[in-house]
Amino acid sequence: MVQKRFMGRPRRCSPARLGAARRGWFHLLCAHALALLLLSACASTPPSTFYTLTPIPEAAGRAGDIAGGDISVGLGPVSFPQFLDRPQIVLRDAANQLEVNEFHRWGGAVQDDFLRVWGENLGYLLGTSRVVLFPSESRAPLDFRVPAEVLAFEGSAAGAAVLKVRWSVMDDRERRNIIAREDAYSCPIRGVAAGNDVQATAAARYAAVVAAMSQCLGDFSRDVASALAALPKPQPPAPAGATISPVPPAAPPPR
Repeated sequence: MVQKRFMGRPRRCSPARLGAARRGWFHLLCAHALALLLLSACASTPPSTFYTLTPIPEAAGRAGDIAGGDISVGLGPVSFPQFLDRPQIVLRDAANQLEVNEFHRWGGAVQDDFLRVWGENLGYLLGTSRVVLFPSESRAPLDFRVPAEVLAFEGSAAGAAVLKVRWSVMDDRERRNIIAREDAYSCPIRGVAAGNDVQATAAARYAAVVAAMSQCLGDFSRDVASALAALPKPQPPAPAGATISPVPPAAPPPR
């Protein structure tokens, strides 16, 4: 004889436990959806593009090396305003509005790039390898030092790159200013055409802006080189204990 066992009614979940389970599933689904959304956003983020300034064509394409030279020049320090001292390339949309794109950046610090190209340009234009960039540990005597304060260095809405710089030439031995100037340059931005590919168009635009900025830096380098070449080279100080012949007085004018 088979004996049947009464198992009783199945147990029901309490409303509180059922609500907790449903909330758990809801949070899990939300977290999964958020993860998918973040992954899709990351997948659609464009890659960053990095740019550098370039020297003038003559310096970039020179056939031989430069050795020695009759003049020694120290360049720097160079200071930039804070709104330009950033990894992103800055464009000016209007008089008081700046455009900063996170995906178009300098390959390094803009001050270092400015100094590097400026030094390469001047080395070629002056025919000297004795160009020292600030800060440098070199203790070689310098004929001149050229500090600069960059006031503007960006692309503008007018379709040109601008460089405005205040600079001076110092006699490094006597610690005195020989020249003090403020110059402004404007160079057209060329070769930018609208296209269907937004990323490619933006990359072409920023490449053209950096090329125009390099041209402005080249024009500034030529002006500095012309000013330095026109100056008489400072005479080295007389060694200690050396006898200095007095300069005879000028003859009185005839009556």
